Amino acid sequence: METRYLADGVRYATMSAAELRDTFLVTSLFAPGETRLVYCEADRAVIGSAVPLAQPLNVSAAEELRAAFFCQRRELGILNIGGSGTVRVDGAPHAMAPLDALYVGRGSREIALASDDAKQPAQFYLASYPAHAAFPTTLARRAECAKVQLGAQAECNRRTIHKYIHPDGIQSCQLVMGFTVLEEGSVWNTMPPHTHTRRSEVYMYFDVAPDARVFHFMGRPDETRHLVVADRQVVISPAWSIHCATATRRYTFCWAMGGENQTFDDMDGVQVGALR
Repeated sequence: METRYLADGVRYATMSAAELRDTFLVTSLFAPGETRLVYCEADRAVIGSAVPLAQPLNVSAAEELRAAFFCQRRELGILNIGGSGTVRVDGAPHAMAPLDALYVGRGSREIALASDDAKQPAQFYLASYPAHAAFPTTLARRAECAKVQLGAQAECNRRTIHKYIHPDGIQSCQLVMGFTVLEEGSVWNTMPPHTHTRRSEVYMYFDVAPDARVFHFMGRPDETRHLVVADRQVVISPAWSIHCATATRRYTFCWAMGGENQTFDDMDGVQVGALR
């Protein structure tokens, strides 16, 4: 397990592009045949991936967690962005088609992930936060999740938000998770931007064409920076930072939040004219 310590809202302004990438951007996930995990001090988040081939992969507690098993004190969200697969939680199978999600509750001991076809493997994205209460492990189908359409073609931000783990959907302790799909010709997300000081957020960008890039904006509203992001790369957004992006063409991203509350619209908006 890799460990990330983030810069604060003052020190980050002095960092080079390489230092910003090393601190806030995760580029090491989705290795075929491996489970990879990254621990972050922001709200004690763990993000990761599992790409099983011929053999299943497990989500186990690394030494850094000081736990008997991964979900001993945690809850976990899983989004499948690859081929179809199955996740077994304490022996119970959950078949997951592309873009299905699974919530795994605190106390779940064994988590095994498998692909239906090693030539078209499932690609499981993992997002986890500490949990002080247990909720049932629950599967969410893409067709059944809550959807919200936002934006306008004139502003290049027509997008559909798919909500999976949230107070009106799958119940959890503090994890909130879903994904956003931008329509063809739309490239902006979350503009005007916002901060939410009561929780951190993680963006995992996917469905990004090989020759395309996403430009993720971060930082204090009066001192912004950007990260250049490729397919299946992850940005860790601390509570003090804005988070919005544009790109050379359309894309999709998974968002996961954890912290003090789960209120989706608990945010402090920033006017475009105030950005620097």
